[in-house]
Amino acid sequence: MRMNENYKKFSDEHAAKSPLIKNCFCAFLVGGTICVLGQALGDLYRALSIQEEIVKMLIPVTLVFLTALLTGFGVFDKVAKHAGAGTLVPITGFANAVVAPAIDNKVEGWVLGLGNKIFIIAGPVILYGTLASTVYGVIYYIVGLF
Repeated sequence: MRMNENYKKFSDEHAAKSPLIKNCFCAFLVGGTICVLGQALGDLYRALSIQEEIVKMLIPVTLVFLTALLTGFGVFDKVAKHAGAGTLVPITGFANAVVAPAIDNKVEGWVLGLGNKIFIIAGPVILYGTLASTVYGVIYYIVGLF
């Protein structure tokens, strides 16, 4: 056997087995709770007679703010530790991916710490999301010409 195969065999034998059913349940519960919170915020904003277009903006802004706040206080990471993928509901996961590196690297200063590391995780998402939407827009435009 080669060294890589020996290592893989060794690590497979000694790795802790993940409780799949429990992890799926926790992810479902937390992810669902985040979605229910988003729905409740929308219902609250509508009850306050806020226009629908503004409600559609307020819901993600509020979720991003709450996630950033909870990440700053160290609460979101504790929830994510137990919830796993349930906290990756796109808007909250993205907010955490921006705030967490900024907090972790703040000791290095505003430029080399916060400014340099804030988009270390979210940067590729922004880059390739923008690129994909641009390509899609060009294709949509070209198809619309025919």
